[in-house]
Amino acid sequence: MSESHTTPFSVLDLAPVPQGLNVSDAFQRSLNLAHLAEKRQYHRYWLAEHHNMVGIASAATAVLIGYLAANTTSLRLGSGGVMLPNHAPLVIAEQFGTLETLYPGRIDLGIGRAPGSDQRTMQALRRHMSGDIDNFPRDVNELVSWFDAREANPAVRPVPGYGAKVPVWLLGSSLYSAQLAAQLGLPFAFASHFAPDMLFQALQLYRTQFVPSERLAKPYAMVCINIVVADSNREAEFLFTSMQQAFVRLRRGETGLLPPPVENMDTIWSGGEKYGVDKALSLSLVGDKAKVRHGLISLLRETQADEIMVNGQIFDNDARLHSYHLAMDVHESL
Repeated sequence: MSESHTTPFSVLDLAPVPQGLNVSDAFQRSLNLAHLAEKRQYHRYWLAEHHNMVGIASAATAVLIGYLAANTTSLRLGSGGVMLPNHAPLVIAEQFGTLETLYPGRIDLGIGRAPGSDQRTMQALRRHMSGDIDNFPRDVNELVSWFDAREANPAVRPVPGYGAKVPVWLLGSSLYSAQLAAQLGLPFAFASHFAPDMLFQALQLYRTQFVPSERLAKPYAMVCINIVVADSNREAEFLFTSMQQAFVRLRRGETGLLPPPVENMDTIWSGGEKYGVDKALSLSLVGDKAKVRHGLISLLRETQADEIMVNGQIFDNDARLHSYHLAMDVHESL
């Protein structure tokens, strides 16, 4: 498996807010993680747009990308993703054109089609709901057209942004974005860290239907998974209970801050909830370096992923940094 070492390894950060801390603390923790990612040479660092969730602080995704870019020197930063139906494409083109102008060659725009929020929050974001999601392919095309400066004199020109060549990715947890990414010749990232069911079907669809474009000659698929690494399996499993609890709460329709880990999840979830959470988080590698290495080798063999993105919501900041440090050790050992 020596070729696996060439598979880029990247970071997904939701800027989680742990119990007992606030949003400002979450931003400081993100900066800590960005510094580690840069030092350990993670390939890229993405932040995800969510709304109306008190435990996730990355709602103003472009602003947070700018903060981390200003406080790092070489780390590639981007969105994983911006939920395009929530925004006018022109605004996103201007935001990411501004970021690319300030930090040339360091910015990615990952785009999602989901709202990243509940129905009432969608209405608060969009003001009206007429056909926004149905316009998604058109909106993506419009963004790419601006970034590639396809028209010499467009009627509407994002400034900055026109001709900025910002890399555009499509993100998804179903077959829709896989198919659209293939049609448009764009790189594709699958959200198997929380919705693994259609991973293999989506990868096959994307690769078999891919149409080469000026941006991409052949398919490029990134797989996002959860990794929690610690010095022992027991410690890693303990740390992972924070994420498990957060998913139990989501299934109950509750939001909240990231909870501290617990010794026994059986006091928290029902049998049905355990089944659902285990299914949602089935693409999670949790354990010491040896166990995670074994799981990663299997995952790379099964998915043939061009890149792996790592999500790891861990309550304790030092444990979170240590997990990403150990994860890169595992990657380098392949």
